[in-house]
Amino acid sequence: MLLTIDVGNTNITMGVFRETELLGMFRMTTKRPRTSDEYGFTICGILEHRSIDPKKIQAVIIASVVPDIMHSLTSAVIKYLDTVPLIVSSESDTGIRVITDNPSRTGPDRIVNAVAGYAIAKGPAIVIDFGTATTYDLIGPESTLEACIISPGIETAGRSLWGGAAMLPAIQIKKPDSILARETVSGMQGGLVFGAIGQTEYIVKKMKEESGYHNVYVIATGGLGKIIAKETDCIDLYDPQLTLNGLRLIYERMRENQ
Repeated sequence: MLLTIDVGNTNITMGVFRETELLGMFRMTTKRPRTSDEYGFTICGILEHRSIDPKKIQAVIIASVVPDIMHSLTSAVIKYLDTVPLIVSSESDTGIRVITDNPSRTGPDRIVNAVAGYAIAKGPAIVIDFGTATTYDLIGPESTLEACIISPGIETAGRSLWGGAAMLPAIQIKKPDSILARETVSGMQGGLVFGAIGQTEYIVKKMKEESGYHNVYVIATGGLGKIIAKETDCIDLYDPQLTLNGLRLIYERMRENQ
């Protein structure tokens, strides 16, 4: 079995695959400092709770945007799962060519999403990841990662809002019944959710116009992406497992090329 690990700024998301079947996915917080033993105990404990024997994990692949935790995490994988993980970077043979001005600065998560998005679209794609940041990646018809727009994530914007305004409370992010709010909480919810919808539609429109890829396939992922995808026709598919599937595809490619 293959363990895929996506290390984001807020959460570490993991998925276990048997061939192409995702047996389970789980999360832990990223920002809490952990030793390699703590990572090892946590990972093995969650696997066992999901009735997955850690000893049956034959390979591990990691994409991370948080370099500070990688020494402890990779050490945990080696010690507790008895395998050396593959680490995705801009230099990895992923099948996607990064042709931006500074490829080495491209986040591994974006490369992984591009791999999965191109596999779904079979051609030009825009992949939108609604995470700590909201990223819009443009993949060209020849499997090239060509451009990216980065904006504050919906929850990040919300924390900034109630963290910077003393009279505004922390709220649950969801679509209110009407954009015409009559009280503070639904007013904040409307601003965050409808604002994100409007931003998404405008950015996708401009990306299509400037790239010339007018029939580009638009895929969304990330926890809050489901809320936005339901409310706009500019998103063709919402796939919460996109990044994990991208990691699986990259692992399969690397294994074939060994």
